[in-house]
Amino acid sequence: MKKQEELFRELGEMIKETKEKKIHWTVEVLTSETNPVSEKPVEEENGIKWIVDECYISFYCKYREKEFCMITYEMLKNTSDNRRTHTINMVFLPPVSLRLFDLHTLMPYSVETSAILLDQIHKLWVLLLEMYKQNPESVMLQVSEGKMVIEA
Repeated sequence: MKKQEELFRELGEMIKETKEKKIHWTVEVLTSETNPVSEKPVEEENGIKWIVDECYISFYCKYREKEFCMITYEMLKNTSDNRRTHTINMVFLPPVSLRLFDLHTLMPYSVETSAILLDQIHKLWVLLLEMYKQNPESVMLQVSEGKMVIEA
């Protein structure tokens, strides 16, 4: 399994090659963020009620003649007035054949994260969105609505 430093460097190279149009990406997003608030789970911690969302993003490409797959997961907790936010972020490098949006299945493929690694992933995400806005055929992007279920 790659270490976060190795993944950070590799993503930097991939971002550079993506800007040079040497890499074509397939990105799949599953998110509950656009669901009605009434359908979202609510958690209470220390007297504060949090509305919970989650978002998975699968990044796939062929990079230097090898297939690359990375899945990110973000759990977002917001207060009803949106004045407070809390997030949990995870990164996975599963086999290419295992592009599932399921935490239990992905856990063995997790990569230790840091703020700097998450920032690098965010830079890739922003670049791909900008490319998609300029030319929708430059990035294959699929966004689906997900339903958040919290197991007791």
